[in-house]
Amino acid sequence: MQDITFSSVASLSRALQAREVSAVELAEHYLGRIEAHRGLNAFLDVRPEATLEEARAADERIAKGEAGPLTGIPIAHKDIFVTRKWASTAASKMLEGYMSPFDATVVKKLADAGMVCLGKLNCDEFAMGSGNENSAFGKVYNPWDANAVPGGSSGGSSAAIAAGLAPIATGTDTGGSIREPAAFTGVTGIKPTYGRPSRLGMIAFASSLDTAGLLGHTAEDCAMVLGSMVGFDPYDSTSVEKPTEDFTRDLNAGVKGLRIGVPRAWMGEGLDPEVAASIENVIDFYRREGAEIVDIKLEKAELGVPVYYVVACAEASSNLSRFDGVRYGHRAAQYEDIVDMMKRSRNEGFGPEPKRRIMIGTYVLSHGYYDAYYLKAQRVRRLIAEEFHQTFRSVDAILCPITTGTAYDFGANADPVSAYLSDLYTVPGSLAGLPGLSMPCGIHSNGRPIGVQLLGEHFTEARLLGMCAHWQRATDWHARHPAGY
Repeated sequence: MQDITFSSVASLSRALQAREVSAVELAEHYLGRIEAHRGLNAFLDVRPEATLEEARAADERIAKGEAGPLTGIPIAHKDIFVTRKWASTAASKMLEGYMSPFDATVVKKLADAGMVCLGKLNCDEFAMGSGNENSAFGKVYNPWDANAVPGGSSGGSSAAIAAGLAPIATGTDTGGSIREPAAFTGVTGIKPTYGRPSRLGMIAFASSLDTAGLLGHTAEDCAMVLGSMVGFDPYDSTSVEKPTEDFTRDLNAGVKGLRIGVPRAWMGEGLDPEVAASIENVIDFYRREGAEIVDIKLEKAELGVPVYYVVACAEASSNLSRFDGVRYGHRAAQYEDIVDMMKRSRNEGFGPEPKRRIMIGTYVLSHGYYDAYYLKAQRVRRLIAEEFHQTFRSVDAILCPITTGTAYDFGANADPVSAYLSDLYTVPGSLAGLPGLSMPCGIHSNGRPIGVQLLGEHFTEARLLGMCAHWQRATDWHARHPAGY
């Protein structure tokens, strides 16, 4: 079998349908690579027999002529989605070894489409972090540079794609947790509109922000899989009553006639000059291809970081209160009474970052501070969303940076405030519930990838994917892979 390590989902699908390769062979290939590159620490739970069982079932569907385009395609899931056959821990000792009695809706939908699960991917604990340094089970290494973070919180997902350990992976994006790791590892990531993918079975961090998405090699890969992943879920109160669609429909549409907004204030001071130059190359390309580039102002979006960390931490405080040692999760071995048991269990089970966010969230929700912080943050959040919606009346998409630079070294953002400020380009879109996409656009002189962000109005994922595909047909940044993989 020829090396299919970095093959696209589309090419793997064609090979499966033509019987050039079997689902079992594909699964064995990627399982072998996962084992060979265990040092990346991208995977938390791999169970080959469960994977091969799904692969054999996929081969049977193909043999019977009952296969769809995704039947037999391997996928790996971020350990924020609960799964019946693999442990679901949210990368926290609080849930170490937990086996869910059901699959998350996103997992079930992709399994129903015939995709084969390779295992569960490492992430920041409870999806809280920008570098994947906060996992209770060890940090994930960036395949491009072992000294660099892979981005967070979906660092296991981004590292797995960049290293060729899986052709596609799920991730979640609360404030940039798909887009940033995709940029740091040179892969493509898509965060759909909030409410399009079901949150049922996603271990909650911030319920009004958490959004399931994908990381893959190309826009086409993400488009092919996204259609089977989204759709209305009556068991999720935040699910949008909107049917799924063909997200591949605009892959060949080009950009001629599109109006692309660029917030010039985001392109100046604080942005790495090489990152800025790479983004300007993308802007120039779209202009040459017939798009109109429009300078825009997003003044209220600059308030995104403080608003996000009030709202997200408040929701984290509420959501994580369920982990008290009573029903499931970690319980302290020794305690005096039930109150002491809860205190000890939570102190032992949660790592430093979840504790920090729980404390912040509890504070802003407490009596006397609710109006001053939480309520005010929600009002500013509405203003940020309205500013975006007003902007999209005159532009079709927004093009902007994802981070101020490339992947940073481990420990470089040890100060929590510095880490939080690194999200300044991604959290505004999350607060507005917008779809966002990250695509590779260069390699820095330090050898680390550079990414650029596309944002769209609600439900314009197909357009963003089409814009990305047009860029990727003309460039090969998405096809470059780290040495040694």
